[in-house]
Order: sequence, then structure tokens, then C-alpha cells
Amino acid sequence: MIASNERADYLLGVAGAWRCLFFATTSEGPLKWRLFILPDDCQSNVSNENGTLTKSSANKYLGVTPPISESFPTERDLEMTADLERTLYTADFFESDEEGVKRELVLGKLNALVREFVKEVGRQKHLPESLLGEVCGKIYTFGSYRLGVHAKGADIDTLCVAPQHVDRSDFFGLFYNMLEAEREVTELTKVSEAYVPVIKMKFDGISIDLLFARLNLAAIPDDLDLTDSGLLRSLDEKCILSLNGSRTTDEMLKLVPNISTFHVALRCIKLWAQRRGIYSNAMGYVAGVASALLTARICQLYPNAAASTVVTRLFKIYHQWQWPQPVYLKPIEDLPLQMKVWNPRIHVADRFHKMPVITPAYPSMCSTHNVTASTLRIMTEEFRRGAELMLKIEQRKALWADLFAKTDFFARHRNYFQILAVSESEEAHLIWSGFLGSKVRHLTPKLELEEYIDAAPPFCEGFELVVDAANLEQVRAAHYYVDEDDVPTPTSVPEPMTGESKKYYTMAFYVALIISPPDPARKGPRRVCLDGPINDFKTFVSSYEKLTPSMHLLIRDIKRENLPAYIFEGQARPPKKGRRSKPAEEGVGSPKRTRTGEISVDSSMSMSAGSLPTVESDATAAFCKN
Repeated sequence: MIASNERADYLLGVAGAWRCLFFATTSEGPLKWRLFILPDDCQSNVSNENGTLTKSSANKYLGVTPPISESFPTERDLEMTADLERTLYTADFFESDEEGVKRELVLGKLNALVREFVKEVGRQKHLPESLLGEVCGKIYTFGSYRLGVHAKGADIDTLCVAPQHVDRSDFFGLFYNMLEAEREVTELTKVSEAYVPVIKMKFDGISIDLLFARLNLAAIPDDLDLTDSGLLRSLDEKCILSLNGSRTTDEMLKLVPNISTFHVALRCIKLWAQRRGIYSNAMGYVAGVASALLTARICQLYPNAAASTVVTRLFKIYHQWQWPQPVYLKPIEDLPLQMKVWNPRIHVADRFHKMPVITPAYPSMCSTHNVTASTLRIMTEEFRRGAELMLKIEQRKALWADLFAKTDFFARHRNYFQILAVSESEEAHLIWSGFLGSKVRHLTPKLELEEYIDAAPPFCEGFELVVDAANLEQVRAAHYYVDEDDVPTPTSVPEPMTGESKKYYTMAFYVALIISPPDPARKGPRRVCLDGPINDFKTFVSSYEKLTPSMHLLIRDIKRENLPAYIFEGQARPPKKGRRSKPAEEGVGSPKRTRTGEISVDSSMSMSAGSLPTVESDATAAFCKN
């Protein structure tokens, strides 16, 4: 916990600087009130006609409140920071100088291609030859690479900025064809209909995500500053969204007091989040932008601190943070451009964000809109663990390596849902597994509503496996572990071989089921049916327009002791808590039995294109009293 004197300093520093907004919200129940605390210099904007929050006066500090402490590092702080940097290098987090040079060369080649592309579009649209040399486009980097904290082997987020004579169809047509012709470009794909349209590729082995934005300029000067909000006038939504990543990154770099401290602290937080299984925007956790914003805010509150101190305070503060109080780096800009800005007063959906971390560039957005109650619970637990470990590190009772220990997600919980994306071709697999991976988080809120389910957090990534099998039941069996002493169950015994074996491309996702403790006053077994949320999820994903007969969805419950071997690769399988003896009359197809306090879910389900979602067996969970 934050020391009492530190908390007092903080309260004194921000006393009178906060105002509150209360919002009445309903969710099929009684009226609920939610509190949003806004900085004082944003208060004048509450009464603005459009409700946006703006800065009313210039501050002498970075951020929306004064610093908590402006103290300089102690000898111990510097020692801990040096230890942290050594640990990061030991973890192989940094790329070599050769890899860094290679990235720069690749970006140079890509920029040259963009310039040639813009000129070629000009020729095709009959621009005067005298102007072709002046209408060049340009690429900008953003994200972790632009921030200077990219990990070894990480992709590069890039943005192609083009003048007004180039449109998006040119980018996904002519430029895509130019990339196809490049010998060094591999794994080229385009997602032109995405929320933020993107071309993905590997350029000489470097993974690149390339966005596109057309500005209302005749030419793109080399010194163009994309943080100029005037550039957004009359742009379409896709261009604004594409520009937002670069604008947010550049704003962030302007809003931290010490770039080198920010770099070290953010590298630490990124590695910690990855190792602890909470680094995934798609699954409802934090990712690159959100982790950078959270770290930058602590840098503002401790402008002269060493990186180790920033990390320590980050865990302490966010463990106690009163969500959904938002995290800002600066007051929200109010510009007359008629764009949607994060504002819970105006936009109903914004009031339901569990963990709002707001981007600084106009139009401000919530970088954590995917967070659910379950993932917030897991992240809060990890912040608490981090705060406790940092205290031990300060006292020389623990090492930085302990902070970065691999997550125990699959040892911590007893029950899981296994969601298998199965495809019959590699091309279909890329599409289907990518789509399902972006939708798994939608199952979590549905499970949270069920009685006796405290939380349902997903694991942060999927597990890929190519299976040689004759049918889907054998595919299912490949993702199930059976101890030789276990009694076989219907889900662990594949169907007999009925045809020739073929390759199935699979991706497995896991959602943990955290069961509420039993009520001592309640007698008898507790039962909950999970058919509803599972079938709702299947109906939801079955509407995918690219679903084909070669794509399948298999969902079942699975206990920790039956998790497949790939889950624990390089680790010991958690010991089973007790073992049941085999009853003489029990065999394949017999009902499952439950031990006291356990959950038993029989919910093996499958779905293929061309059919409505079906339930092969009851998704009914039986809970037995302690």
C-alpha cells in the first residue's frame, strides 16, 4: 500500500483539483450510480454545449494534476534501476544493433516504394509532369517502435500518408500490387474492410502493419507534423482512425518528463504484462498503447524519479485506483471538428467502460474499451502482486526476475472452457482463428452474469496445433490430456478411424471459470446451466460472413488435470488434488461424478458452417456443497 505520508501528500496536492460527475445507469436491474472524477481544469467544460473536456488554463507541470513527488532518486533507487536494466537484457528483450540497422533499411525501402507509388498514381491521374516530383508521400512509424521500446522480433506499426490525389482504393490496389512484385515481401495480406484498414506483410523478414491516410494537401512535406489537429478537417473516419496511432504516440512523447526513464519503465511493464498473461487488447487486457499511457501517467506524477521508482509507484497506485475513474495524460481537447470524443456525459457506451485509459490526441478515445469485469479483476490482482514484490525487491528479499515469473493461469484455476478454431486449410485457418481470437472476449461478460460464476477471464493468447486426424472427434482428443490412471470419458476417447487422415489446422483458446465459494447457510447442491452463454456465443460467431464449410468451432469444458501437454511446455504439470478410484460399474459413457466443492460441466459442443449452432450434450454445471 502507499505509505500514509505519501497518500497525504497526494491528497494535499490534488485537494480542490477534482470535481465529480455521477451517471445513472441500468443493466436489467435497479438504478446504479457510477462516479467519474474529472480534473478541475476540465470542469469548465462540463457545461459546454457538446460536453467535451478542455484545458482552461496553462499548467506548470505535465498532466492533469500536480506531481505527487518531485524528489530525485536515492542511491538505492539507482541501484535498483541498474539491476532492472540488466534483467531486461538478460531476458533477451532488446534486439541487436544489426537487427536495428536492418529495420531502418527496411523502412527506407518501404518509404521509397511509397514515394514511387504516389508519383505513379499522379501519372495515372494525369497530373502535370512538373508536379510529380513534389507530390511525394511519406511513411511514419508509431507504437512501440516509435516510442523506442519495441522488443526483439516485434512488428513495426507504420502509416502511409499520401496527398489528396491518392485514395484508399489506390493503396489497396496499385500499392498492394507493387508490394506483391517485391521479392523481399512475403506473407502479404490486406484487410481493407477492417475497422482500421491495414496491409500486413513481412519485408525482408521484418513484420510490418501498414495503415493509410489521405490528407487534404497537394503534397506531403518532409517536416509535416501529424499532431497538428487542423490536418483532420474534412477527413473521413478511416483516415482519422489511421492517423490516431501516430498522433497518440507523438503526443505521449511530448507529455513525459524524462524519455529515458519512461523507456526503461515501459519496457519493464511490457515484459511484466507479457509474462503475467495480461498483454492482449483483443482478450480484454492492456496492450501497447494502454500500457504506455499507464506508465506515462506515473512518470508525470514522479517527474524526477528513477525507472525503478516509477514501476514501484505504478503497481501501488493502479492496485488502489478507483476504476472507472479515467486516466488522462492531458485535458481532453475540444475542437470544432464534429468528431466523437470520449465523454461519458454524452455517449452512453463510454459510461460502461470498466477501466478507461484515455488517449491524449484529438479525438480522444478509450484505449481499454475491451476490458471486462473479469479481466479487470485479474489485472488488479497482478497490480497487487507487483506492489508486494516491489516492496520485497526494495528490501533485497526478491529479484526482478521474480516479478517477471511466467503466469500461473493454468495452475491457479480448476475449470476452463476450451474453444477450438478448426480449419481444413492453412488459408482458412489464418482467417478463422484470427476472427475467433478477436471474439473470445465477448463470451466473458455472458458467463459473468451466470449464478455462481464469479469471473471468467480468458487466457491472453491462443495455442496453435496442426493435427493429423480422420475426423473432428480425433481433433478434439488431440487437445485433451488423459492420465493413464484416469477413467476414460466420452470426450477423451476419439471415434474409430472412419476415413483417411488429413491435416486440421487448429487454434485453442481458454477461458477460466472462477466459481464463487459455497454459502454455508445453503443446503443441497448448487446448479447452474451454461447452455445460454455458450449458445449465444456460437450464434454470434456463426454470423461471420467469411465462414465456410471448412471452418469448425468446438467448445467444451475441461478441468486443469486434462489440459493438453502444450499448455505446460517446459513446466511441470500441476499435481492433481486427490484421485478418485474407479468404480466397478463405471465406464465410457457413464455420468461424470463430482467431488465436494467442484464444478462439473458437460458441454461438448460443435459448429460448422451451414448449420445452426447445436448443443451435443447438456451444458449443465453441477455444484456440490462443502
